[in-house]
Amino acid sequence: MNKIFFLLLTIFLISCNSSNELDKKGLQVEEVTDSKDSKNVIKKDSLDFKVKSLGVLLTGNPNVRIAPLFKLNYNEKDKTYYTGSREFHYNYYVDDLKEGNYWQNIIPGFDALYGYNLVNIFHFDHQENKGKNLFEKPVLIKTCYYPSSRVDTLSFQPLNRNFYMISVYDEDTNNDKYINSKDLRRFYFFDKNGENMSLIIPKKYSVIGADYDADNDYLYINAIHDLNKDGKTSDDEPISIFYINLKNPVLKGLIYEN
Repeated sequence: MNKIFFLLLTIFLISCNSSNELDKKGLQVEEVTDSKDSKNVIKKDSLDFKVKSLGVLLTGNPNVRIAPLFKLNYNEKDKTYYTGSREFHYNYYVDDLKEGNYWQNIIPGFDALYGYNLVNIFHFDHQENKGKNLFEKPVLIKTCYYPSSRVDTLSFQPLNRNFYMISVYDEDTNNDKYINSKDLRRFYFFDKNGENMSLIIPKKYSVIGADYDADNDYLYINAIHDLNKDGKTSDDEPISIFYINLKNPVLKGLIYEN
């Protein structure tokens, strides 16, 4: 078997939910008028809304637990409240065990969480006995990659990840008064303590997918360059390739630019 191979992440950062509601709606950032009558202003979804946790998730660090926070939605028809649900990307990929490569996650060492209207991640440290939201204000999370409590191996070595990567829509970049998948998609890094937040990809790009390189334990990230600065992606805009070294995430940068 060729030792150099790529795991194509066909659903990485691209599809997180079978529902199209995220694309259609997202999070509304301003009031809108649904009638010609200026007095008939309906305040729909905004960044000022209730959130609800759906329980605690284990991480690869026994001192740290996280809780996904979902926007609490209201169904006018049924007069009921509801949230999205926790979903995970799985790969169940097993390579030639003679090479010592075995993982169950879509990216070795990381669990991949997503869900409809997932708006924040609560990070709790048992050792410090304190917790915090990773994002200061609600964002629309596409995928949250966090250290897996399951042990994957690469070249016979167990993988112990100690950082987070989160793909989000966090700004109304196209000025349509919504934060949704029509905006530019950002990709953030957080350290094991949920701190030192930084962009993996510059703001003027929008992440569209990635490829995993097991030989080097690199993630190559494809991103569209918003050349015309209109805050959205177009088919005629160039795609660049970035990388992050998953063994040492401080090492990241640009590989190819159109």
